[in-house]
Amino acid sequence: MARIPAEDDEDVRRTSLLDAQRRAEQLFAAVSEAGIIRPGTTDKEASRAVTNLAAAEFGVKRHWHKRIVRSGPNTLLPYQKKPRDRTMGDDDIAFADFGPIFDGWEADYGRTWVIGDDPDKIRLRDDLAEVFTAGRQFFEDRPDITGQDLYTEVTRLAADRGWGFGNHHCGHLVGEFPHEDFTGGRPASHLMVGSTEPMRRLDPSGRIAHWILEIHLIDEDRRFGGFYEQLLTL
Repeated sequence: MARIPAEDDEDVRRTSLLDAQRRAEQLFAAVSEAGIIRPGTTDKEASRAVTNLAAAEFGVKRHWHKRIVRSGPNTLLPYQKKPRDRTMGDDDIAFADFGPIFDGWEADYGRTWVIGDDPDKIRLRDDLAEVFTAGRQFFEDRPDITGQDLYTEVTRLAADRGWGFGNHHCGHLVGEFPHEDFTGGRPASHLMVGSTEPMRRLDPSGRIAHWILEIHLIDEDRRFGGFYEQLLTL
């Protein structure tokens, strides 16, 4: 079988990653339309409902990482933690973090919902997209930016808006499944302190590195947070 020229291979990768994200966005829109995030539903029940919806309406058979729905105080916790299940209330906040695989390509998508009209929760939800956009602009303006540089800036942007940051990293490499086979250690594949290589480089497979940016804002005092993630580099 003839090898795909490098420039054509990259075109396929870009198109496939963007298509996977577009389909993940459609999935989350369907989650909202179905009313899955609602009072009286537990985090685990909501996660199963999203999984079932992804399979039934979008043909998703696998997810490359654990499927997360978290509400209330559970939204303070990063991906690595495993909080107790919780029932959503009438005045609540919740986020979903899913990694559906579409035709062999990873999506990684996260969004936040506010249940009720708490102004602080609404402000945090709205600030998520603004911090993401500002972080992306910071990346685009700096050709030699490192993962550590971007993490430092994103946490500063959060603090400027009065929020804490809920994780030790703010993103990671993404590509063809399985993403977690990328080698070189966590600082090499994540945007965090100690990630001192330029982000614009080749990934461990020898191709252009593409990144996910994650924004996890938290309010420690009021015990809630929110989450937003999608492709940074495409």
